[in-house]
Amino acid sequence: MKSIYLDYAAATPMDRRVFTAMQSYFTDDFYNPSATYLAGRAVRQTIAEARASVAGWLGSQPGEIVFTAGATEANNLAISGIMRHFPDGEVLVSAIEHESVLAAAGQYKCRKIPVNRQGIVDLIELEKMIGPKTVLVSVMLVNNELGSVQPLREIVKILNKLSILRKQSGNKLPLYLHSDAAQAPCFLDLHVSRLGVDLLSLNGGKIYGAKQSGVLYARSGVNLQPLVLGGGQENGRRSGTENVAAIVGLARALELAQTARHEETSRLNDLRNLFTVGLANLSPKIVINGPAKQRTPHIVHATFPGWDNERLMMQLDEAGMQVAVGSACSASSQEPSHVLKAIGLSDKLARSSLRFSLGRQTTKAQLQKSLQILESILQPTDSQL
Repeated sequence: MKSIYLDYAAATPMDRRVFTAMQSYFTDDFYNPSATYLAGRAVRQTIAEARASVAGWLGSQPGEIVFTAGATEANNLAISGIMRHFPDGEVLVSAIEHESVLAAAGQYKCRKIPVNRQGIVDLIELEKMIGPKTVLVSVMLVNNELGSVQPLREIVKILNKLSILRKQSGNKLPLYLHSDAAQAPCFLDLHVSRLGVDLLSLNGGKIYGAKQSGVLYARSGVNLQPLVLGGGQENGRRSGTENVAAIVGLARALELAQTARHEETSRLNDLRNLFTVGLANLSPKIVINGPAKQRTPHIVHATFPGWDNERLMMQLDEAGMQVAVGSACSASSQEPSHVLKAIGLSDKLARSSLRFSLGRQTTKAQLQKSLQILESILQPTDSQL
């Protein structure tokens, strides 16, 4: 059997249908979309069609879609694009956000919203934390380490209630909600009016599209200060010659992800259940982190007490399994995962935890083989567990 890849939350292989859609824009249809001759205008029309397609899946207007080079840029544009307008304002972020949200928000007055042991935002604490200078709340839709799905609709109810009270008091500051939805498109509805968000970030590299492709949805009326200045592309919100191939690929990847999400959710739920039961059978001391129900099916986060996760990961790699010790974007950090610390794990247990993430190419046979590999590594020293 070939190596078993179980790190789809970090990166997904490009879908061949996405590659086919992108291919001509690297070679034959290479023109600058800002060119006024016919070939340039044709490419510009292609971008408009991709924008309309993305908008259709999000239930937004095409003019509310900003193409970016990934979710990291989209998150930075969402947060800094808002907060630069309000230098005295405050941003609240959940304690388990991706580093691109935490780092961007850390440039401004920022506080972290606590989560419970399942990695779900504490709604009571959130409501208490929102003050008269809070301008932006950023809560991810799906956590990239635990798979926990955040209650955005409940958060929206809180923000709407407080916005009404704010207006009644004469406070004219807006109260926006941003969500990093990079891990969500293959499993969840992204219709922005049903979610209730003002801003939403997506990442093509997590949905079988190209790396360095992304989207920021910004609701009409939300004024963003651009991070990149120059030619005024993307309606002045993100300058630079458009990466047409990446844009076309992202639109196709999002279409494929949303079209198949119900079927894929059902399939991966079955595989995840098989894998978690198998882990429990290996040792009763193995702990599955995150919620049992309020989650996506593609992430299994487990603690192996007594084991060093770096050592275990390397042993699994040598045996033909590719897994993660946490978020790929912070894998080089020597610090325990901030997500695991936020849900109450000690540093010792955090350093004994691995993330297994499933995807389109994951099979029952692969997971059964993975459990056999884990057993062969764990059982000789089972006293550690």
